[in-house]
Amino acid sequence: MTERYAIYYAPASNDPLWRLGCEWLGRDPAAGVIDHRPPSIEAAELDSLTVSARRYGFHATMKAPMILAPGTDRAELEQALADFTRNHTAFDVGQPVLRLIDGFLALVLDPQPHRLTDFAGTCVTVFERFRAPMAADDRASRVSKGLSERQVALLDQYGYPYVLEQFRFHMTLSDRLPEAWKAPLTDLATDWFAPILMKPLQIDRLALFHQPEAGAAFTRLADFPLPSAHEL
Repeated sequence: MTERYAIYYAPASNDPLWRLGCEWLGRDPAAGVIDHRPPSIEAAELDSLTVSARRYGFHATMKAPMILAPGTDRAELEQALADFTRNHTAFDVGQPVLRLIDGFLALVLDPQPHRLTDFAGTCVTVFERFRAPMAADDRASRVSKGLSERQVALLDQYGYPYVLEQFRFHMTLSDRLPEAWKAPLTDLATDWFAPILMKPLQIDRLALFHQPEAGAAFTRLADFPLPSAHEL
């Protein structure tokens, strides 16, 4: 089995940020239909710069893609997500900003609230029981990319190196960019996302994404809203 599930933050499907992110990447993992693209760049050109980002869909990772552990299934994972979100409240994290991270363009939070780091860490640990052990070749591929000693330890423990204190919230908008595209694409994205860059972001849900087989595009299966504080 190579199908994988991932737990992401993704804006509500009627949120302007979701619409702008999907139109930028050229794919809506929930509805599948894109009617509009950024007008300042040819769609084919933008698509060539966002191949991997488009396959994963517009999101921020909370629990990285995983093959389900033996003895677990989608229904059990969805029930665990419903139970988890029922007991955590939505919270604001400030205004997103555009940054280049290791050559990738992304929406990030600067500074990143401690509450978000802690929430993401809780997601990693609570849902760890659903993750099947990492294959040796997958581990070797990750380690070969220059991880720190601490990141290798996290990889071995949780199947992903960028968790707990190594977590950095990011909503990826490109693959690793050629030098000539870094400034121009940042400028284009700044214009495209301008309507939402002045608004605070709220972590108000978790979304379950699914990849049916290796290399396939992820789809958005279900949302699990976080109640507001007064609802608890």
